[in-house]
Amino acid sequence: MNDWFRRIAEHASAWLGSSTTFTSAVGLVLLWLVTGPLFGWSDTWQLAMNTVTSVLAFLMVFLIQNTQNRDTRAVLLKLDELLRANREARTSLVHLEELTDAELDALAEEFRRVRRGEVG
Repeated sequence: MNDWFRRIAEHASAWLGSSTTFTSAVGLVLLWLVTGPLFGWSDTWQLAMNTVTSVLAFLMVFLIQNTQNRDTRAVLLKLDELLRANREARTSLVHLEELTDAELDALAEEFRRVRRGEVG
């Protein structure tokens, strides 16, 4: 099931993120606006567009989150490999995403001091 969803999400993300899909969406909105007078700007006419956009936005949230989760995981693994390969790097930094906000703030302050030359 996970592999099936991953493949679907990858294909959908590539298709939905294309300029063709964006142009089609703009065309659909323009078509909706043009048909407004034909339907007398009725509540049903408005409800149709609101329903379609709400359902699509709802589904896109899950698609975008899945894609971001995969991309983030891949980037973290690449960074972990770079840390592992560099003899001078602190491998204790491999799992920073598991630290608390306070621990991350303290580490960020340490790196600010390093940039300012306060720490050797």
